[in-house]
Amino acid sequence: MSLSKKADSAYLALRRAIVEHALPSGTKLPEDKLAEQFGVSRTLVRAALARLAADGLVEIGNKRTATVARPSLEEARAVFEVRRCLEAEVVRLVILKWKPAMGAALEAHVREERAAAANDQPTASIRLAGEFHVKLADMAGNPILRRYLDEVATRCSLILAVYGRPHSSECAINEHRDLIKALREGDVDRAVALMTNHLQGIESRALLPALDDGEDQLARMLAPYARGAG
Repeated sequence: MSLSKKADSAYLALRRAIVEHALPSGTKLPEDKLAEQFGVSRTLVRAALARLAADGLVEIGNKRTATVARPSLEEARAVFEVRRCLEAEVVRLVILKWKPAMGAALEAHVREERAAAANDQPTASIRLAGEFHVKLADMAGNPILRRYLDEVATRCSLILAVYGRPHSSECAINEHRDLIKALREGDVDRAVALMTNHLQGIESRALLPALDDGEDQLARMLAPYARGAG
């Protein structure tokens, strides 16, 4: 594997671990331990952490000490405001470009969400819930919009890990199904309203309780992601 691909693999594995709440806010990310975990150099780890910092997922201190970010409440509100604007436009564009195959793909994704919930797989439920929105952005056909939506949705996942409250994943799954119905019917106003209400609801929901911090837990938390990055 080339150096660039190794750096990408480390970045994607860390990003997924943060999105799935395996790495809670405030978790220290020492370069030497990450380099050992992923089998790469500290230089490549530093590059991966810099990308995560640009995504708003990691904070790097004056002494180059990286930790999983802890967004402020003010930042959290701003992120959700931006997300509502982006996703309203996504919905409009998807309806303009709608094809029956889109509905089938979205329904298949919702079935995956339901299966993860039924099998008590909370980390998979977290990931799939976010991927539903990214899949919609893909269908909108605007790569810039898709990129921004991906970043904002990822930051929302981190925000929920810090500030959210317990909820049932069944609520989000049902809301996704209602949205698909409105998209299929070409009802722009209803689809936008459903998306807006869905996102407002997300702000009051939690996904997983935070784990205790500590470098001694880092290897355990990252082990499944490091294996996938190899």
